[in-house]
Amino acid sequence: MHSKFSSAFSEINSVAIGDNPADLILENCSLINVYTNEIQEKIQISIKNDRIAFVGVDASHTRGPKTKVLDVKNKHVCPSFVDPHIHIDHFLTPAEFVKKSLLCGVTSLFPDSIDIVSVCGYRGFKEFLRQTENLPMRFFHTIPGGLPVDRKFSHGKTLSIEEEKDAIGLRSVVGLGEVFSWIKVTKRDPKTIKSLKQMHENNCIINGHTAGASGKKLNSYVSSGILSCHEPINFDQVLERLRLGMWIMIREGSIRRDLKDIIPLVLSHGTYKNRLMFCSDGLDPFDISNIGHIDHCVRESIKLGMNPIDAISMASKNCFDYYKMGTEFGGIGPGKIADILILDDYKKIKINKVILGGKIVVSNGKILEIIHSPKIPTWIQKTVKLPKLTTENFILTSKNNTEIVNIISMKTEIVTKKDTANLSVKDSNVMASYDKDIWKVTAMDRTFGSKTKTIGFLKNFGADVGAFASTWSFHENDMIVIGSNEKDMADAANKLVKSQGGLIVVKNRKTLASLPFQMGGIISTDSIDKVTTNFTKINDVLLDSGCKFKKPHLIPLFLPFLALPDIRIMYSGIVDVKARKFIPTIQTIV
Repeated sequence: MHSKFSSAFSEINSVAIGDNPADLILENCSLINVYTNEIQEKIQISIKNDRIAFVGVDASHTRGPKTKVLDVKNKHVCPSFVDPHIHIDHFLTPAEFVKKSLLCGVTSLFPDSIDIVSVCGYRGFKEFLRQTENLPMRFFHTIPGGLPVDRKFSHGKTLSIEEEKDAIGLRSVVGLGEVFSWIKVTKRDPKTIKSLKQMHENNCIINGHTAGASGKKLNSYVSSGILSCHEPINFDQVLERLRLGMWIMIREGSIRRDLKDIIPLVLSHGTYKNRLMFCSDGLDPFDISNIGHIDHCVRESIKLGMNPIDAISMASKNCFDYYKMGTEFGGIGPGKIADILILDDYKKIKINKVILGGKIVVSNGKILEIIHSPKIPTWIQKTVKLPKLTTENFILTSKNNTEIVNIISMKTEIVTKKDTANLSVKDSNVMASYDKDIWKVTAMDRTFGSKTKTIGFLKNFGADVGAFASTWSFHENDMIVIGSNEKDMADAANKLVKSQGGLIVVKNRKTLASLPFQMGGIISTDSIDKVTTNFTKINDVLLDSGCKFKKPHLIPLFLPFLALPDIRIMYSGIVDVKARKFIPTIQTIV
């Protein structure tokens, strides 16, 4: 990001001293000062264009005949909120996401658009950046640093070193997203080291992902100049990383919520909070509509006993300090960008107004800006490259009466365990077993059009449906089809081909619930209200049908996810993650 401050400071200077008038003055502010950890009463704030010019008890010298004056009536005023690590390249277009996030007092996002790259490569990355332009939100993009997850098995698209270098020069790019595999760093994988070197040479921030790392491995990772992590799930992991000089993004999102296990111990141990932030790591449409975003993190931390000013600092100042942008963002002071919240209740984070770059964009729960959705190009709506499928595509052939097969046993929506089962063969087809709660699961190449697929078996799904299918999966984006019978599996897959992506539940070839993902097969172009309704129905239908897990949509999302043990399925085969080898579906012949 290139600072505009150098061209603005003279004008801001002239307003601050009283030689020129401000555009807007906020009067009677109870200013939450994140620089001094205090609340200053009866403060006035003068704004010129998009920056703050003056903060003090009397701004009358900055008032001119055309200056607008807003009496905030002693309400609390603080810097707006930031999500320093979020994946928004799924579920919703950026324009639709902004419609909810902005209401939560968030005016800046640092997206890691790893999945749109997995499907569409560098062209998809640049298109996604274009989709975030001209929206009432600041987007500071990071180049995906997590692809490929495992070079031996991963098949998603990624960026070359040359493309990464080109991306660094894009106006809204600030650094490298989470470097997903710390093993690539500790073992000095050549491409990873080249990427890190290139980022350092261009003064870029590099985000981290250190789940499972400790001791000398964590030291090796940190010594490579990767200074943040959003993966700690308990206080001991937070403390180990803080002691090594890392910054911690406490995750509170739709897949993991770690705040309640970390904040009380941060407080009881008296740990410095200046290197702590909040992040979501990603939010589903239901959660952002009903629970909130970073405002929820601040609110919950205050409930857990945190000083409200500390919580607000973690949601604003600390984030920009980490990204080396604190000279312009993160607090309320002369020269800073005027991204400001006016709060009716600063402990409950009840937002009255949101000011973005000196302009009021939210007032009393309503967005004042017209948010235009950029046009979606045709090429990014044609990424499900599969022919018409039949039951034959889901048959696993055998000449025996029974087969012992390797199965993926679900312990949670995310965690899997390798198991085996003895399954019947009917008409030369190895069958799923309703009685044993064993389902067929197929991973299909929908990105490259190779017609490659793998058929496996899944245990503990539990829903009484014919098939559940998805074109969105971390970070491979295979089409995953879970089914009790081949007819419904083919029907579900064909319907996703027709819609060019999404989630769908089918029984007896009737659609029970669906959520189309028309953009890259991972993002819906529908309104957030429509997406939320369809998303909720997907999970409700599966839960009502007997699914054993609270968030069924996560199952196909994580089935190909190579960063977690124990066993995963991809279109290229079933992977034993710890052993780093493919294993066959049929184990032995009986």
